Amino acid sequence: MITFNELNLSDDLMRSIDKLGYENPTLIQEKSIPSILEGKDLMGESATGSGKTLAFGCGVIERVIPKKGLQALILTPTRELAEQVRTEIDNLANNKKLKIISIYGGVSINPQFAALKKADVVIATPGRFLDHLERRTVDTSKINLIVLDEADRMLDMGFIDDIEKILSVCPKQRQTLFFSATFANRIEELVRKHSVDPVKVLAKKQVDPEKMKQFYYDIPKNLKMSLLIHLLKNESSDLVMVFCNTRKSTDLVVKNLRANKIDAIAIHGGFTQNKRSQAMDTFKIGKAGVLVCTDVAARGIHVEHISHIYNYEVPADPTDYVHRIGRTARAGEIGQAINLICEYDHENFSRIFREFDFEITKIERPYIERVELILPPRRPQRKGFRGRRR
Repeated sequence: MITFNELNLSDDLMRSIDKLGYENPTLIQEKSIPSILEGKDLMGESATGSGKTLAFGCGVIERVIPKKGLQALILTPTRELAEQVRTEIDNLANNKKLKIISIYGGVSINPQFAALKKADVVIATPGRFLDHLERRTVDTSKINLIVLDEADRMLDMGFIDDIEKILSVCPKQRQTLFFSATFANRIEELVRKHSVDPVKVLAKKQVDPEKMKQFYYDIPKNLKMSLLIHLLKNESSDLVMVFCNTRKSTDLVVKNLRANKIDAIAIHGGFTQNKRSQAMDTFKIGKAGVLVCTDVAARGIHVEHISHIYNYEVPADPTDYVHRIGRTARAGEIGQAINLICEYDHENFSRIFREFDFEITKIERPYIERVELILPPRRPQRKGFRGRRR
């Protein structure tokens, strides 16, 4: 195992890394940092939480010169990830006076105008950055490094056309880094079109199969909530994440957990940015031990000490399942992924087995006390007109 001292980083950057307490690079860092420092384009295949932010962050810190205009652009799929990346790069740039900002939707655009004029590094969601391009409030002429973080998720969220527009107005002479958990055909097309002889780096997933156990319960739909409440009350756990497929399900689950005296908090795309940030802070410090969320809202969020992942609903995309369970059993810790399967989940669950060679053990349902499900109030139906309007 090599150390960061062997990666030929500058003294300023090494001081920041030492201050953060890092001694040995992760696999993605070890494989990608040398090529990044040489200025090569790169495709890095690596899971969330594998340390890729520090990998491309080293390139940003070493390459960007303070007060020389916008030189590095990092595109991320979500607001939360943009903030997380900004914080990490801020920490790396501790000994270099760089102006690093994050811009995204869901907040006022006006303060971003002035911030962009002074920025050396911008971390942005594609939609908001494109908005600034169309308003001509950002200068891309000096950009020499672009990072696409979580490229697969940006594809899933429909950002590829926005990314194409952004890349097309940036200087051709630049370094472009693509990081993704998987490289679908559309992403590979993007790489071929917007990079030159990219180095390909593959890193193992951070989830340790020896440390993480996967289970499932096959249960009628009307008992799902009762089983989830029973497990949350009776399992010994640290922080817990419960995944749902929709905002509606997320709100339903949180409402019922709270009604049964379980400290739970929700996060999904329907929340304002402030509310999402507050929810994440509450979860991270343990004021609420259970975070109920959708895939989009949770994408890129890295929280330590998650011991249990519950899939209240099984995702349609098997890759999303991998992302979900990848949030536990990190850094040598033990974790569990528990799936609550009813008749509506069988097709999605079967798709996971066809795609991945996972060992997911069936558990017999314990005796559970049935809880009365609290449903959202029905909207009153508006009386329509009889016959046709003329």
